[in-house]
Amino acid sequence: MATDITPEKEPESRADAFEEDLEAVDELSRARDAIMEQVRKRIYGQDELIEHMLVAIFARGHSLLVGVPGLAKTYLISTLSRVLNLEFNRIQFTPDLMPADITGTDILEEDPVSGKRHFKFMQGPVFTNLLLADEINRTPPKTQAALLQSMAEYHVSAGGKTYELDLPFLVFATQNPIEQEGTYPLPEAQLDRFMFQLDIDYPEADKEHQIVKHTTTSKTPEVEKILDGEAILRLQDLVLKVPVSDEVVSYAVDLVRKTRPEGEDAPKFVREYLSWGAGPRAGQALILGGKARALLDGRLTVSTEDVKALALPILRHRVLTNFQAEAEGVKADDVIRRLLEG
Repeated sequence: MATDITPEKEPESRADAFEEDLEAVDELSRARDAIMEQVRKRIYGQDELIEHMLVAIFARGHSLLVGVPGLAKTYLISTLSRVLNLEFNRIQFTPDLMPADITGTDILEEDPVSGKRHFKFMQGPVFTNLLLADEINRTPPKTQAALLQSMAEYHVSAGGKTYELDLPFLVFATQNPIEQEGTYPLPEAQLDRFMFQLDIDYPEADKEHQIVKHTTTSKTPEVEKILDGEAILRLQDLVLKVPVSDEVVSYAVDLVRKTRPEGEDAPKFVREYLSWGAGPRAGQALILGGKARALLDGRLTVSTEDVKALALPILRHRVLTNFQAEAEGVKADDVIRRLLEG
């Protein structure tokens, strides 16, 4: 009588898969150190920012970088794309930018042999791995919405057809916080599509000294390529496999729910200073980001400390302060810090 031996092989198969995952965790942790080393050759004093960007990349999240001009936002993103060996495109957003300037358009071509004419789709700059949307708030909402579809669905629609984007696909957008004339503020629904809002401040004195010294010479440091698109996709899949305890999930959900001033569990200061809180996508981002952060640190377990470390960049653009907060000089970051302390 024949015997089914498949069940006897399953434990071995699971063990092999687990060993492969452990090796991948070690690979990601080593890659993180190597990536940081390469990026530091060109970027000084922005370690936390770089780490947050790596978390976003491996958690499949887009990021909005907010900072005054001259803080090397564009240079950082282009350097990171080179180190990760990803195809990179940059779009300078302006008031006259049209959706087709991002997604691409159909052009009429004539076959030189037959003389017949046909439409051919010319891909726009969105067809890349890492897209820099420079000064994204300088273009009208219609053009912003064209980018939103690409961010959310990983494809674009043109001429009644749908074109898939090559993966990995990530958007890093920049925004100038001090120059608001002639801008189109991003609506809350679109801000929510960004996993992180990374606020960039002026560098410390010693770091600024290094920046001025090393960037005013004829030499540009060369950086090595550490990963590639295929490896990043594999490591992104690994992030989804990381288990998370109910305790950590509950902590993330409770933190998000306490940002909602109309909620029963909202602290008094939240009701005083916020007019709107974060939605469920914030909780998803906290858990996915926590998974990526743990793996980048060489750990297979996600802790509440991972959630706390990412709370500011994940929540600050998802809560809306009211007039009382503005009058008293209370910012979204202040409210989130008080929630974390509690």
